[in-house]
Amino acid sequence: MPCNYTRRQWMIHAGAAVSSAYLAGSNLARAAAPTAPVAVAKCKTYDSAELLPTMQKMFDQLGGLERLVRNKTVAIKINLTGAPTYRLGYLPLEDTHYTHPQVIAAAIHLMGKAGARRIRILESPWSTAAPVEEYILQANWEPRDILNAAANVEFENTNYLGRAKKYSRMVVPHGGLMFPAFDLNHSYEDCDVFVSIAKMKEHATAGITLSMKNCFGLTPCTIYGSGAGVDEPSLIPKGGRSLVHAGNRQPSKSAPPEKDPKTPREDTWRVPRTVVDLVSARPIHLAIVDGIKTMAGGEGPWMREEVRGVAPGVIVAGTNPVTTDAVSMALMGFDPMADRGTPPFERCDSTLRLAEDVGLGTRDLTRIEVIGTPIAQAMFDFAAIRKQRHSAPPPPMGIRG
Repeated sequence: MPCNYTRRQWMIHAGAAVSSAYLAGSNLARAAAPTAPVAVAKCKTYDSAELLPTMQKMFDQLGGLERLVRNKTVAIKINLTGAPTYRLGYLPLEDTHYTHPQVIAAAIHLMGKAGARRIRILESPWSTAAPVEEYILQANWEPRDILNAAANVEFENTNYLGRAKKYSRMVVPHGGLMFPAFDLNHSYEDCDVFVSIAKMKEHATAGITLSMKNCFGLTPCTIYGSGAGVDEPSLIPKGGRSLVHAGNRQPSKSAPPEKDPKTPREDTWRVPRTVVDLVSARPIHLAIVDGIKTMAGGEGPWMREEVRGVAPGVIVAGTNPVTTDAVSMALMGFDPMADRGTPPFERCDSTLRLAEDVGLGTRDLTRIEVIGTPIAQAMFDFAAIRKQRHSAPPPPMGIRG
């Protein structure tokens, strides 16, 4: 049969066919992405009398901690983004952008009670190889409150080689969106269970930062930082992860380079994809999102007039990080099905969509069982605060419920 299409018509039809194929593939990936229940609870304070039973009930609703941690080595990635000198007004760091020590201690206590053999608290503190204990002392925390929450608890600074003789090569099973593999501190491999305890926040580069974005800090700055060694890792971490953000150079040659140095160099493209690769290489078995007290408008006090302290009074937990982050997004007043161009992803790609596309989990609320407090009853509208922020002068720094 003769073809009477002009070149322009052919291109239009070809483009439509490609778009249809992509959408069909994306829809198939979405339908095939695994799901898991997510527990939601209201919690107004960090007082152990309220927090501990609240978290115990949530873990019981998810099937109990014992089946997950009994006789296991548990690694817990916390979030201590930015130096301890950065504060929002006079508010404690843990009330704004650090994972709260009471949430960390409660999780550790309950894991110890459930039979965990060993628990490591992991973080990559800003530009230092000092012990995490020394770092949090500067935040006016008492490390012993965390270390004594259960037996066999220890900290490790994962921003460099640490206590191991070599870095662990963690491979991305799906081949990677940005990196095919990562060289990480041994603690991320030397564990049976991996837990991400994050703060519920917005993020200037990634739109939101929840349990998955918390794992951006897995990358040691000795390899992926601005001061990383060229051929081999530097001995100590220097600076931040501008290498990953900007793509202005490759990691140390001892580690796998990114897959394609010709891809966009924009951090809003690179960071979400790197996060998905990291969560694929180091799967999260339990995600906990602290939204009892936090900040709206960004990830840290350095956002200045954009941020303010808030008290959503909610905590979230789940065994799948994508479903947990999707429910957390909804609790923040955002649509987890949103993509680039739609709040909170006005400038960036959605980490949730990318994670769903590679099969890590679903972001579709209709496929996620929410246990405990319904989303509508626990929602704190970050989206509405965002609108207010852009239409009125910033209020005085402090908690706004």
